[in-house]
Amino acid sequence: MDQYPPAHDLRQARTRFGFVYAVGKESPLCLMTSPARHLSLTAFFTLLLIALMMGANHVAARLAFNSGLDVATAVASRSLVTAVVVGVILLLNRVSLQLNARQRRGLLVVGLLVGIQSQCLYSAVARLPVALALLAFNTYPMWTSLWDRLIYKRAPERAVLLAMPVILLGLALALDVLGATSGLGSVGQWQRIGSGVAFALAAAATFGLALVLTQHETAGLDGRVRTAGTMVLTGLMALGVMGMQGGPHWPQAAAGWWGLAALTFLYGTAFTIMFTVLPRLGVAGNSAIMNVEPVFALVLAWAILGQTIAPVQIGGASLVVGAVMWLGLRKR
Repeated sequence: MDQYPPAHDLRQARTRFGFVYAVGKESPLCLMTSPARHLSLTAFFTLLLIALMMGANHVAARLAFNSGLDVATAVASRSLVTAVVVGVILLLNRVSLQLNARQRRGLLVVGLLVGIQSQCLYSAVARLPVALALLAFNTYPMWTSLWDRLIYKRAPERAVLLAMPVILLGLALALDVLGATSGLGSVGQWQRIGSGVAFALAAAATFGLALVLTQHETAGLDGRVRTAGTMVLTGLMALGVMGMQGGPHWPQAAAGWWGLAALTFLYGTAFTIMFTVLPRLGVAGNSAIMNVEPVFALVLAWAILGQTIAPVQIGGASLVVGAVMWLGLRKR
């Protein structure tokens, strides 16, 4: 497997890695640095498979939530199982686990942020149609640029500034913020979706901050070690939340158990593919293709959960997905 040398700054990271979009969105922390090249058919369909699995993971999570599973239990199960899988990969590849003081501090902060982000994103999925929760989360490129500006005084790229109004317009249409499609009016609509949108945007904001700190505060750390550590910290945080809630809350029906098993399997398998296959295919520069995840989630949620959205909302979703993919796939 290829090694994972650090990019020198966040802009270079965007150029080399794109924005890899996944459940809990920890995947950009992998920083797979194989040279970007023209996608083969195998590589293209591998990227789509990962997007499909991540979208299906969220649909499976909603199915489990509908049967009594709580967010903390879902995050703990998913994260700790994935940590074990990534840990096995580290052992098989004999990757050094040594960290310097700055890397340890940075990894701790990033792990805590991703833990918060995971809780928030699954909380959004539990309250909104799955595709809409993922679309609201898809604002994270804007948050990344904002945090980079506030903390490290780096001006945002012109492309990000151009994409911002398109993403916001698409999100407004997709969420039906004025309540025109639902017929509830703006007040009624926000009473229905407000908490879910807040959780999704909080997830996007914390993930954007995690991306920025990952680049600047964990430089030189092998991406596989970074991701394994992040998964462990996320899982431990979820266990802590479970303890404060009186213990785990498991599904109360067979469908919920199937959902829990599916979300854990899909998440862990997608991560394994990213570690063992993608670096060899050299697809890092094209990883934004995986931002079609909300599209897969939309179709799967309609087929499995019976969730539907209006045509104008689909148009707004297309704007968001298109703008984010353009950010990731554009030539620099």
